[in-house]
Formats: sequence, structure tokens, C-alpha cells
Amino acid sequence: MKKKLMSVLLAGAMAASLVACGSTTTDTTTTSDNTQTETATETPATETPAAETTDSASTVAPVRLLNGKPEINDQMQALAAKYQEETGNVLTVETIGGDTNASDELKKMYQADNMPDIFVIEANQAATWDGMLADLSGEEWTNKTGFELVDPNMGTIGFPYTVEATALGYNADLLAKAGVDPASLTSPDAWKAACETLDSKKDELGITAVFGWCAEPTNLGWSSGTHVFGQYLDAGLKADDTTYIDLLNDGGKIDEARMKNFAEFIGMMNQYSDPALLIDGTYDNQVAGFKEGKYVFITQGNWCVTSPEDVSFECGFAPYAFEDGINTIIAGPPSYWVAYSAGNVDGAKAFFNWCAGDSAQNILVNDAGLVSPFDDCQYEAVNPFYKSMNSYITAGNYSGWHTMLKKDGLQNSTCNVFADYAKGKLDADGFVSTMAQVIADYYAQ
Repeated sequence: MKKKLMSVLLAGAMAASLVACGSTTTDTTTTSDNTQTETATETPATETPAAETTDSASTVAPVRLLNGKPEINDQMQALAAKYQEETGNVLTVETIGGDTNASDELKKMYQADNMPDIFVIEANQAATWDGMLADLSGEEWTNKTGFELVDPNMGTIGFPYTVEATALGYNADLLAKAGVDPASLTSPDAWKAACETLDSKKDELGITAVFGWCAEPTNLGWSSGTHVFGQYLDAGLKADDTTYIDLLNDGGKIDEARMKNFAEFIGMMNQYSDPALLIDGTYDNQVAGFKEGKYVFITQGNWCVTSPEDVSFECGFAPYAFEDGINTIIAGPPSYWVAYSAGNVDGAKAFFNWCAGDSAQNILVNDAGLVSPFDDCQYEAVNPFYKSMNSYITAGNYSGWHTMLKKDGLQNSTCNVFADYAKGKLDADGFVSTMAQVIADYYAQ
């Protein structure tokens, strides 16, 4: 990543999005053995042969890493192979995600005394692992980024492996064909006009619906309850503005006027979405539909399309402009790799230091399509959303990932409100009142 981008991001870097971004099945994969994780769907493990050992002798014991991004599983396997090739050290990658809640899976692994050496957390989950995470302070990689996760009690605990953004992803080619300028989408009226235009030209554009939006709560509750809800908290705010997350964390309070405006915008999304996807869809359905040009917009982030080969059109981001003048996307580190203190800490530290280096960054940026959080990374992200993402960030038009500072688990309750709204069980006022009650009840627990 360019240093200019890093310096802009640094000022407002916040913890962010849930690791569950990806396919609808949970895969367990390995690089050097048959270690497997329990999966909700009991999908058979996919095994990747270990890299051939070079003349380098292993200097640390093998390390297990739990990867929560199934869309980059192949690249993580390549990363493990490269690590072994260059250092002689063995890294076993086990992949979960998509429709499997990574946090729940980790709890099962902990109860089974089967914890990986490296796993993923969100910033608000640090307290859950208090006393169980290694302090990474003073490691070489910490001198090359400002995005490490620091806890006042445990020290430097989180290794940032990417920077991500979320807003309403769009197909620029379809917008151009319909005569809709994405730069104009900074007010509810502009959005309404754009949706009417796009919907009236569905046959001409060859689209199924304007939005690829799924409010199904069981498998995609992490998306509605975390990413979409996060727009209520942060859309239009500067990265360091904590107004609405502070209100939320003060006993579960909301700003009802702002929530009403947000509800009306979500109602518009419900109206112009594919009904089949909206109620009963999956992440795979959603992303595939966007990649195939069936949907103009998608309610995900830059993780949903990672390679230029994935799409035949230009990708971009538009803001959730549920109030006049909203012109920001949410950007920052999505989550962090941490080292289990009762595991192979030396091995984890060795991997982190190597991972911040050139060979690993080459794979993560150029092959996995991630955006590097490291100042000295020489690789420009190949992610199709990167150009748009970078334009918001360099202009200072980005908000923080404060959604991940809410009370842990709240998304499991709020996602059901989105689902009931999508099913027509609630109107906009009912969405506001129900959301207020659900949040207050959760914070009262």
C-alpha cells in the first residue's frame, strides 16, 4: 500500500468487520497434515499437499492458523507453502467462515482443548480472551504499521493482515449504461431516483434486481447485523467520530430520528431487491449474482470480489446516503490475527514477522487481493474495488469500523429485525421501535 494511503488511514483506524465473509460452506484445509476443524455443515475437509521442504531446517514447531476468510483459502495455502519453502517452518491452515460463525467455532475448539496457535478476533472480542492472548509488543513487524491492535491490559495482541472497506458495492458499467452517476448518490432523493431508473430498465440492462441484498438471519446475520447495521452507526461521520457507538454502548440507546432515516433507506433496498435473495438467499447466491451482472449493487465490501478475473466490469463503492450529504464508506482493519498464549507463541511470532515481509505481502496483495496494512509494502492492491476505496480514503471520506465496538453478540439479535422488515412484518416505524427494544434488552442482559 502506498504510504499516502496508510497515513490517511492511520488517523481513523478502527477495529472492524466480522471475519465471516465468504462462501456458504465451511471448509477445513491443511498444508502438512490431516488436522481438521468441526464444521456446522460437516463438509469434508479439503487437503492441500504440503510444500516440499527446502534445505532450510525448521526452526520452530509447527503452527496452526485458523483462517476465517474462505474466499482466500487457496492463497492462504500458497502462503503456508511459501513459508515452509523459505524458512523450513510448517504452517497448517484450517479454514472456516461464510455461513459458519467463526466466534462460535472457536468456542467449540476451546471447549474441546483444540485451540489453534493463531486465530481471528474482532476488537470488541479481546475481553473474551483476556489472559489468553500473547503480547506481541516489540516484534519487528510492529515497526511497519500503525494498525496493530493494542489492549490496555494485554499489550499488543492483534496482527493486522489487511485493510477493508464496506459500503454499497456497484457495477460501474451498468450504472453508466443506465445514465446514473454514482458520484451523485449522496442523498435519499438521489438514491430513490436512481433506483426508479434502474428498475425501469431491468430488461434493457439484463438485471434481476437493483440490489443484491440478503436479510436472511441464520446464515447471513453477520452481514446485516454487523456491516449494514454499522452504517447506522457511522455513515457520514469522520473516522474518529464515536457519537452513535457511544450512545449505543451507554445502555443500548439509539438516535430514533437517525434510525428512522436509516430504516427508510433499508426499506428502499427491500423494495428493489431480488425477493428470492432477500428472504432466503446465501452469501454465495449474493456474490455470484453480483459477479454475473444480475445485481447493480451489493451489500458487502471489497472482500466479495478479490481478483480482476472475477468480474468483467469496473467495481466501485457508493455510500449508504440515508441522510442528505452522506458521502463516506467504512474503512479500516477488518479483524486481527492473535496468538493463543497457551499455544506455540514463538512459532506464531516467527510467522507474523515473516508475514509482514515481501514474499507474504506479494501473495496476500497480488494473489489474495487484500490491501496491505504495512508501510513498506511495495505492491498496489489488485482488488477491483481498490481504486474506488482509495479515492474515498485519500479524500478523507471514510468512517470508522465502530460497529465492532458494540456489545459482542448484538448482531445476533439485530439481524432478526432486518429479516422481519424484509418479510413485511414491520414497517419503517416498527423497524425503529423494534430495533430500539431489541438493543435495549440485549444491553440490559
